[in-house]
Amino acid sequence: MEKYQFIFNEKIYTLSQENCSEWINDEIHPVKGIEIVDILELLSQHEEVDFDITYYGEPCPDCLANKTEKAKHFPFLEYHFYLFAKNGEYIMSSISPAYKDTSFDKLLKKEKADNSYIASIILCMNCGSYSIEIEQCEI
Repeated sequence: MEKYQFIFNEKIYTLSQENCSEWINDEIHPVKGIEIVDILELLSQHEEVDFDITYYGEPCPDCLANKTEKAKHFPFLEYHFYLFAKNGEYIMSSISPAYKDTSFDKLLKKEKADNSYIASIILCMNCGSYSIEIEQCEI
């Protein structure tokens, strides 16, 4: 089982296939060749993954944390990185070891990539459930 663990404010969070509550891959132009396990592996290989607190207007759909207190803002941990594709097929990410010596512009010029996507990981700080959302970036 692939998993990724990190510590935030002295609490250990674990991302695995089992606690991924939602996988959204761009509805119009989905990226082929990338799955939850691949995202977890990318996170595990990158040393500088840095989740930040983000507030949303809706509670976690899995645990509904803080809904009973009628809170207006609900804290989540969030992390973003980019995925690059050629003809709709995943080739590399901005946190891939191979990306260290290149850039998206270089990949475009060498015709190794023709599209970019932003991958967002949104984690409930209460129950540990998370979602992965992949959206095409405008070039």
